Amino acid sequence: MIQTRSNDYKNLLITFGLVVLALMVIFPFFLMISGSLKTEAEINSSVLKLLPETPQFGNYLRAFEQGPWGRWFLNSLIVTLTTTIVSLVINSMAGFAFARLTFFGRDFFFYTVLLGLMVPPQLTILPTFIIMKKIPLAGGNDILGAGGTGLINTYGGLMLPIFAGAFGIFLCRQFFLNFPKSLDDAAKIDGCSVSRVYRQIYLPNSGALLMSLGVLKGTYSWNDYIWPLAIIQSEKMMTVQLGLSRFRDAMITWETLLAATFIVMLPMVILFLVAQKYLVAGLVTSGMKE
Repeated sequence: MIQTRSNDYKNLLITFGLVVLALMVIFPFFLMISGSLKTEAEINSSVLKLLPETPQFGNYLRAFEQGPWGRWFLNSLIVTLTTTIVSLVINSMAGFAFARLTFFGRDFFFYTVLLGLMVPPQLTILPTFIIMKKIPLAGGNDILGAGGTGLINTYGGLMLPIFAGAFGIFLCRQFFLNFPKSLDDAAKIDGCSVSRVYRQIYLPNSGALLMSLGVLKGTYSWNDYIWPLAIIQSEKMMTVQLGLSRFRDAMITWETLLAATFIVMLPMVILFLVAQKYLVAGLVTSGMKE
């Protein structure tokens, strides 16, 4: 009986702590949504009102009217979908090779990939920018990469540096390591090629992993600000994050800025809500067992 009460108190404290943490996370979002529906007078009032007296849904229309949001959303959608799909292919193939194939220098190359986890991305912006600018035969460049702009201010420049990542390769490799070796042996007996084993055995059993990586990569691509800021030079090629920054710098009213912010973050909120169970499963599970 004493042990049962102790467990009940512990569960109660854990539940209370989780509720408090949840409220701390949700409250700023609540204030953002509430502020996006207020009038300018309510926003600037010295008295905090959690809810607007009359919701001003017109703030969202005014936000869209004050910038080419359709173009910015299209740019972000193209970049996010392309980088997510391509990175899933590259990461899963690399993870499969490091986990299930034997070749010269495998461990050395894998440890080299892991070094990428130790380098802050801010340190690679300048050299990556130079590489994108010096791409041969792109943007007016000659065969030596001189004379033009390369991939500056293009979709290729936005996407190419973030197609693959050390974390994705590491996660796929660790996931594939836990598949039973009997699968590979049975595939060899049946005469399956390496590519067929990858396509018909490993990929179909990696749905949760790929979904979780897709959510992480998609969220990163959609929310990325630093790299687009460095590579993009025209309003036509801006992503939503750059557009939101320009919106803020233009001294737009607070309620309109909050409305634009909510619009920009809404796709990622929906993505997370739809795929959260796959995200948890992909990060928690470790593959198939013997």
